[in-house]
Amino acid sequence: MSIEESSDLPKVVNIEITEENNDQRLDNFLISRLKGVPKSRIYRIVRKGEVRVNKGRVDVKYRLVSGDIVRIPPIRVAERSEESYVPQGLQEALQQGILFEDEGFLIVNKPAGFAVHGGSGISSGIIEGLRLIRPEAHFLELVHRLDKDTSGCLIIAKKRSALRKLHELFRDDQVHKTYQALLAGQWARKKLVVTAPLLKNINKGGERIVVISQSGKAAETLFRRLKLFHNATLVEAAPKTGRTHQIRVHAASLGHPIVGDERYGLDEVNKVFRTKGYKRMFLHAETLQFKHPITGLLMTISAPLPLQLQNLLKHEEQI
Repeated sequence: MSIEESSDLPKVVNIEITEENNDQRLDNFLISRLKGVPKSRIYRIVRKGEVRVNKGRVDVKYRLVSGDIVRIPPIRVAERSEESYVPQGLQEALQQGILFEDEGFLIVNKPAGFAVHGGSGISSGIIEGLRLIRPEAHFLELVHRLDKDTSGCLIIAKKRSALRKLHELFRDDQVHKTYQALLAGQWARKKLVVTAPLLKNINKGGERIVVISQSGKAAETLFRRLKLFHNATLVEAAPKTGRTHQIRVHAASLGHPIVGDERYGLDEVNKVFRTKGYKRMFLHAETLQFKHPITGLLMTISAPLPLQLQNLLKHEEQI
């Protein structure tokens, strides 16, 4: 990651916390205020006591309260190269992919191939891209997550109050989600509810995987067949719960993993579909339905299936 220039926060800054940042963790507040400063540096200045809240030392996990005074010391802020930080193609996809926006939140059609946030060797993701193209936005936070190779509807909060209310909707299972997925092989059923509990695990290579286990957390996915092809089945998947990799693991448990799923799929099957032009996992978050956290009006937001996937389906032999 190249650094083209830098600027200094010239003096100590004292910021009074408003309702907008009430209950936000200190580290997340600092990360949003000190754009370009490495997270390791932020954690270090908090640990050394250079950042103070109400003149006292606090931990990075401290949750801010309206009226708190946060002292931020002079600090060098790195200005990163726009091209090296967030790819131009991602910036353009985000600019064109806004499906809904109001004062509290926005919903973007996430492109496949990008993580929702940077970290673990990934320099940037969707949230960093949005912060770059919206430099005037003081608050942009992920409400939920999608896997890197999954496309479709993703909610971003623009206010702390909206984030809290949307989190409540997700926590209370008040957000109805539907996905489109292409399963390998012909699935004979028209509809099925899978209720296999899921447990996070780590395999020998250190990779995080999810397995079906009675000691895992409850999970429920409704699969409904949309189209039957010669070597594949297009389904709608509606997860009632929101477990990690839920649809992918439940699909694999049917004996029909998602096409292109390198973690839970079949290598030989993926290889065949790759030769046909399937370069990604065929999983798309098509629709979100929930009551608007402020107005209470029922919202249904849909993201069209990417054109590349639509064109691939046209060449499948339908039964």
